[in-house]
Amino acid sequence: MNLERHYHQMWTHSSRQFDAGRFEYDALIDNVKDMRRGITLLARPSERVRTAVENLLHDLRTTEPQQYYYPNTDIHLTVLSIISCYEGFSLNLIDPAAYTGLVQEVLHAHSSFKIHFSGLTASPSCLLVQGFPLNNELKKIRDDLRKRFRASCLQHSIDKRYSIQTAHSTILRFKAPLSKPAIFLQKIREFRDIDFGTFEVNELELVFNDWYQRAENTVLLGKYTLDSRIR
Repeated sequence: MNLERHYHQMWTHSSRQFDAGRFEYDALIDNVKDMRRGITLLARPSERVRTAVENLLHDLRTTEPQQYYYPNTDIHLTVLSIISCYEGFSLNLIDPAAYTGLVQEVLHAHSSFKIHFSGLTASPSCLLVQGFPLNNELKKIRDDLRKRFRASCLQHSIDKRYSIQTAHSTILRFKAPLSKPAIFLQKIREFRDIDFGTFEVNELELVFNDWYQRAENTVLLGKYTLDSRIR
């Protein structure tokens, strides 16, 4: 996939929607009874990169404070959604050790990789940081995990919603009509090409999570170190 072209197409479509006042609002984001849960393998950007994202969000929040801005603790890159969040899923429905073991076996043969966070794109419901892998390691990890889970008897929903190929990070979700849409959109366009920096992913986390990856609803199942010496 040509990520630059893909992100540009996302932006072009969403920008037209925004200009027409068509935003998609998340009706469940403040619902304390939302019990959608799943299993995700994810990476955390470096503190320096997350701070750069935080600074951007602080600026946007001054214009539209009622939207949902991801806190520093929740900013992440999804490597693979093992079980997409759904109502009624809980850890007692699976054997967590079987999942952590399978992931460990796959990751043992893989190395760390670098991601460049540069620029913004969007969907009608959210704002995203564009991520660009600097080699093919992320793709190889995803492909190997897909093969192993499909060959196993473990519950999973990999690629059921969509086949993840990007390396983006969702940083804002719309949850209410914008009070100053023109100013807000102008700011986003000004920040479209902002460079957040490059970080090395040398650790992955397997987590039990809610739809928004909120830290308070996350249970760490496994943490995996990727060896930079493996090439």
